[in-house]
Amino acid sequence: MEKVALIGANGQLAHDILRVFENYEVVGFTHAELDITDFNLLRERMSSLKPDVIINTAAYHRVDECEDYPEKSFLVNAVAVRELAKVSNEVGAVLVHFSTDYVFGGDKDTPYTEEDAPMPLSVYGTSKLAGECFVRSIARKFFLIRTCGLYGKAGSSGKGGNFVETMIKLANAGKHIRVVSDQIVTPTYTYDLAVKVRELLETGSYGLYHITSGGSCSWYEFAREIFGKLSMDADIEPITSEEFGAKAKRPSYSVLDNENLRRAGLSDMRDWRDALEDYLREKGYI
Repeated sequence: MEKVALIGANGQLAHDILRVFENYEVVGFTHAELDITDFNLLRERMSSLKPDVIINTAAYHRVDECEDYPEKSFLVNAVAVRELAKVSNEVGAVLVHFSTDYVFGGDKDTPYTEEDAPMPLSVYGTSKLAGECFVRSIARKFFLIRTCGLYGKAGSSGKGGNFVETMIKLANAGKHIRVVSDQIVTPTYTYDLAVKVRELLETGSYGLYHITSGGSCSWYEFAREIFGKLSMDADIEPITSEEFGAKAKRPSYSVLDNENLRRAGLSDMRDWRDALEDYLREKGYI
């Protein structure tokens, strides 16, 4: 049985990786147990464990906060990833690392493939791209996975919930909800992503991959779909990114084409609406 070191084990994606990697010996490290910016501890833990696979789900992903703390963003999302790539080589492990649709600038109106040139608009996107560069230039065996709009049963430990839970909470509280309608994304259920990562790992076809649910929508359309499936009468208003006034600039279009996944012989993920329905059912909302 292959041994997997799972870094960031208290996050929503890691929660689902633990669920679907039942045929592996998974050793999880929470942030409290292993801060990836503690390079000595990182090397010590990985050298002692000698995993076959290292899965890194740790990141500094408070996108607007990253604008104020670029040093921390680059330390966690790039410099620590460089160290992780080196450690992976030292112990002979496959490195699985996650990146983001925010490495793109949103200048297209058709899905971005793995061949498209990144052009990040924010500190967060730039720091994640730097991390990608370190993985690709250092790690000998790696799966570099870009994904988009994650939500999962465990919620995001770094953000306190996820978009779906936030929308439901605001609607239940009778709040007036303003959601941007000019950013087109693909909401992706972390359980589906975890299943696909396991399938991809078993191909041994190393490289860069886009992995998201099928289809696309604006954040406003995503919210409308959530309320529609729950038959909730929410007070919701579409607004522009400019009106919302977030500190970090987001791409207006960051839909990803899972082209390399198909090249590796794997099927596309199901439509985001079907995944959302399963999530709501699993959480007991329907």
